[in-house]
Amino acid sequence: MADLALAAFEKVVGATPGFRPRPGQHEMAACVAATLARADLGEHPTPTKAIAVIQAGTGVGKSAAYSSTAIALALERKTRVLISTATVALQEQLMTKDLPALAQTMDKPFVFALAKGRGRYVCKLKLERLVGNGGTADDLFDADNDAPTPAKFGTSLSQEEAEERRIHLYETMASTLTTGSWDGDRDTLAEAPDPRDWSTVAAERHTCTVRHCPRFRDCSYYEARTRLAEANVIVANHDLVLASLGMKTLPELDNCLVIFDEGHHLPAVALDQFSSAMDMSNLRWLDKLPKILTEVSSALHLHVGEDVATVTSQLKGALTQLARMAMELVWEQTGQNAQGEGQDGTLRFAHGKLPEALTEPVTQIHAQAAGLSKALEALGLEVKAIAKEDPSQAVLCAQLYAKLGALAPRLGSVVSTASLLLEHGPQPLAKWLQAESEHGYLTMTAHACPIVPGDLLRQFLWSQVRGAVVTSASLTSCGSFDYFLHEAGLINNPNVQALEVASPFDYARQGLLTVVHTNADPKQADAYTREMVAELMKDLAQVERGALVLFTSRAQMRVATEALPAALMEVVLVQGTQSRARLLGSHMARVESGFPSVIFGMQSFGEGLDLPGPLCETVFITKLPFAPPSEPVDEARAEWLRSVGRDPFSELVIPATGIKLLQWTGRAIRTEDDHAAVICYDKRLLLQSYGRRMLAGLPPYRVEQRKAGGIA
Repeated sequence: MADLALAAFEKVVGATPGFRPRPGQHEMAACVAATLARADLGEHPTPTKAIAVIQAGTGVGKSAAYSSTAIALALERKTRVLISTATVALQEQLMTKDLPALAQTMDKPFVFALAKGRGRYVCKLKLERLVGNGGTADDLFDADNDAPTPAKFGTSLSQEEAEERRIHLYETMASTLTTGSWDGDRDTLAEAPDPRDWSTVAAERHTCTVRHCPRFRDCSYYEARTRLAEANVIVANHDLVLASLGMKTLPELDNCLVIFDEGHHLPAVALDQFSSAMDMSNLRWLDKLPKILTEVSSALHLHVGEDVATVTSQLKGALTQLARMAMELVWEQTGQNAQGEGQDGTLRFAHGKLPEALTEPVTQIHAQAAGLSKALEALGLEVKAIAKEDPSQAVLCAQLYAKLGALAPRLGSVVSTASLLLEHGPQPLAKWLQAESEHGYLTMTAHACPIVPGDLLRQFLWSQVRGAVVTSASLTSCGSFDYFLHEAGLINNPNVQALEVASPFDYARQGLLTVVHTNADPKQADAYTREMVAELMKDLAQVERGALVLFTSRAQMRVATEALPAALMEVVLVQGTQSRARLLGSHMARVESGFPSVIFGMQSFGEGLDLPGPLCETVFITKLPFAPPSEPVDEARAEWLRSVGRDPFSELVIPATGIKLLQWTGRAIRTEDDHAAVICYDKRLLLQSYGRRMLAGLPPYRVEQRKAGGIA
């Protein structure tokens, strides 16, 4: 079966116009075919699992290697392929370019579809109600929209304008749905709607009665689900895959072949998915809860067992008390501003231990919120049962269920966050309070999050997956897969094999890495930045076509921007001054017209940016991209590692920086015909042992050294 899949790959690449044989691509395809053919899918007493972790350098042609082989295998085995990405750009590439080209070349036909979360689709029932109400959301759907609005001079007019815009938006949506010129997908609207306007009409699991909804047969989301059910290949993203675990939104992971492209993002996505937060300030939704439960139960002659009004009042009081205590704790740490008011900030609890003073109110909050959540859930089940038994009440039941469902996510976040805050085991959780003020209104939130992504992925993802490929151009760090395998929960897994596939590029011939030795040590931030910027200005004056400068902080980028001489001001495009798409468009237009153009960018420009040929002939790295533990989760993890005698700098910081450096240098050479230079101003890359470890993990560029102050 693996041979059949490999033959499909060879046919596909052989039919590609301008195809150049790439040994690395063939090696990757062979590994994908062998791995996925070995996995047992579906019902099986002792299934064989097989996971390949493949780092494929730039230019290998990853998507062609995995998609042709995996799809051929899936069609032969009468199963499906789930391809998960981290970015919209790769999803678009797969959906508009790679898969359509593949469908024209492969022997067997296949259908592919893009999976999106429910919230990307409109709820027609909500929309109809809003259009019927003249665009005004009543308390049926606005339980989540209770953030304060700024009360400044002139806002009444802007609020009127906003209301008019909302009415026009909803009426246009309803009209285009009726005529069939819009399919209910947010992403296919002519203009992206304001997130608050959209949230009012977005489909949500908690507000949906599914088959009992009168609009189920022409529901935009379930029409998309039907297309997914008919597809052989489904393209999704890591967030959706992890959020859908245990649900039936996507194919069951033990009965399909799975590809995780851009797989180095999986650990961060896992932490995000399993974190929890609760807002202790915006509590107007709690005032609506007893009223809504009473209305729903009265309308259908049902009984709510819990004394909802009393418990809700107690919960609101406990949350308000906790917010006050939290505010004092945060302000005690952040100090006061010039007006004598507390300042915004974050307070993390050392070793994941909740202060004794907070334990009692959090325990109360958990008990009260859990009781209300059960009452809400029980009433919701009764509403759905009535809709099923009496179709004549389906419309009423759908509307009443939506009232309950609008409250469920808020209540759920209180239950889950309080539960995590109270949890304490041998491996601590990251727990912190956050104070943020905007328009004179203070928001206090409490957060909790696991600190080791590998444990989460091992427990919830890899326990289900049978056959998978995890691939990216940056899975190794300092020449080893160990860091990624630990982070992804795959270390010491006997079913996992790791393969590094070399890029077809001749880096020694096509590229040059120059390390500049400054007099100032990079740890002396101000002195180093001054010296680095002076060197950078000399180097930028030599740029003839396209270049990219990558900064490690906004402060650093601001100093460089302010230091630009008049001759360079027209040449440099700075991230954040316009949209990413517009900035890249301006850059390309300048270079194609024969003018020099330099992009100043932050970390997000160091990954996924494809500027081949003259668009990027030099990449300037202003400093090694260390990310010292500053986020609460990173801090908590470093603290825990130190407490058990381990070194977070060596174990986490260096490998993470090595991966980032690999991504950053990867912006330079994008095709077999490119010639490009990388200039790094951080001498630690050559002088420190950890720098040499990172250098060993980079492609084999020719390496030169230069002393700062010399001739550029």
